[in-house]
Amino acid sequence: MKRASPPNFDQPAFKQALGQFATGVTVITTRAASGQLIGITASSFNSVSLNPPLVLWSLATRSASMSVFRENSHYVVNVLAASQLDLCKRFATVKGDRFEGVSHAEGDTGMPVLDGALAWFECHNRSRYEEGDHVIFVGEVERCGIHESAAEIAPLVFHSGQFHGLKPL
Repeated sequence: MKRASPPNFDQPAFKQALGQFATGVTVITTRAASGQLIGITASSFNSVSLNPPLVLWSLATRSASMSVFRENSHYVVNVLAASQLDLCKRFATVKGDRFEGVSHAEGDTGMPVLDGALAWFECHNRSRYEEGDHVIFVGEVERCGIHESAAEIAPLVFHSGQFHGLKPL
């Protein structure tokens, strides 16, 4: 099998090209063995399979939350609405208790589902793949749901280094 050629670009050029792909924004939540709630912002969410129902997302290997996500049996992928930009930033940057004052409910597995999320996927932590400087998590969806007004709510989207809401064409 032929190996990949070395890249003919630098890391900033790669990041700029990747930024042209618009992505939805999620907050992945779980609960540590100590009971502490953990959440991180991720735009790497994607569907994998309808049967069985599988989704994926990735996390940097250097993330402080890596050990919790790697070891836990379950997590929730919360798809954010455009009105939840504050939650996106909070779970991306706040140090300490990111859940302080954040409204949420406990899912069937005890993992936090954020109030107001456009959609949510309660997942069994099926498999993990180390690739480069990230770990790819594949979750088997046990339960999912959408906001009761999802059809009227704009999703939060990240494109070219900025956040956006979407309107139908």
